[in-house]
Amino acid sequence: MAPAISLRGVTKRFLTPSGGVYTALHDVDLAVEPGEFCAVVGPTGCGKSTTLALISGLEPPSEGEVQVLGKPVSGIADGIGYVFQSDAVFPWKTVLENVAAGPRYHGAANREARDRARDWISRVGLAGFEDRYPYQLSGGMRKRVALAQSLINGPRILLMDEPFSALDVQTRSLMENELLALWSASSASVVFVTHDLEEAISLSDRVFVLTAGPGTVKSNYKVDLPRPRNVAEIRFQPRFAEIYEELWSDLRDEVLVSYERQKRSGAA
Repeated sequence: MAPAISLRGVTKRFLTPSGGVYTALHDVDLAVEPGEFCAVVGPTGCGKSTTLALISGLEPPSEGEVQVLGKPVSGIADGIGYVFQSDAVFPWKTVLENVAAGPRYHGAANREARDRARDWISRVGLAGFEDRYPYQLSGGMRKRVALAQSLINGPRILLMDEPFSALDVQTRSLMENELLALWSASSASVVFVTHDLEEAISLSDRVFVLTAGPGTVKSNYKVDLPRPRNVAEIRFQPRFAEIYEELWSDLRDEVLVSYERQKRSGAA
C-alpha cells in the first residue's frame, strides 16, 4: 500500500529580509502510512512546522517531491485537516457556528451543517456550550472546538502543530486522550509536531527525529506500546522508559547543537 504522505529528497529555502537564503529543510525523506499516527520532534528551528506547511500545500518545496494520498502536492489539497498551535477559531462566531463553518464551505445546507456540528460538539464533550463565544471558553475548551472544526470534515490527513502546548498539564492530558479516542474512530493519518518527547511517545505509532537546522530526518522510532492508551498511565510502563531513553539519546545531540548556535548568535 502506498504511503498516505511521502516526502522524497525535499529541501525548502526561504529568502531572508536582507536578501539572503535560509535553508529550513534539507534532503528530507519521510513517509507516513495510511491510518498511522506519527510525531515529529526536534530542536527549535529544525523545520518541524515547515514540514507541515509542505504537506498541507501552504508552501511548495524548493527541491524534491511531496505526495499526499498518492498525488503530488500542488496548492492546498482537499482531505487535509490542520490544527494550529494558536486558536484558529472565529471570535465573532458561536461554538456551533464555528464548527458548522466547514460543512457549509463544502456545500452543506444550513440545517445539515448545524446538525453535524451539534454531533461533533457532543463528541468533543462540549454539549450545552453551542451558543458560547470563544472568549467565554477556557483554553482546553477552545482546543476541543478546534478539533471538532477539523474532524467534522472527515480529513484523511490530520496535521497538528503543537496544539496542546499552551495548556496546563492536567488539561493537556485530557486533550491527548480525547484526541486518541477521536483518531481511533477515524482512518486519518496524523502528523503531530511537538517539542515534548513524552507527548510524542504517548500518542504515536512512530516518532521522527529531525536534526538541528537545516532539518533532515536523523532517525525514526517505532513505538510498540499497546493501544488503546491512557497517556497518563502509559508513561509508567517499563517499555515507555526504554523508548524515551533511546529517543532522547538521539535527540539530545541535536538540541545541544541548536543551543550552542543560539548562544553564539546571541553573543554576536
